[in-house]
Amino acid sequence: MDLEQRIADLEARLAFQDDTIQTLSDVLVAQQRTVDRLQAQLGLLARRQEDLQSRVEGEGDEAPPPHY
Repeated sequence: MDLEQRIADLEARLAFQDDTIQTLSDVLVAQQRTVDRLQAQLGLLARRQEDLQSRVEGEGDEAPPPHY
């Protein structure tokens, strides 16, 4: 194999690796956005759960109606 062919092969490999790295980077960015969105939704659901729990606990402390 001559030197020019080896250089061409190395350039082709480099181009393929650059493309692979860019693709992986794009996927990682998309996954991070998904994780951030899911964390925000989880935080919202946790707050809703706390609100509902406090409402349920608050209703249990009420005195029974006078007709009981």
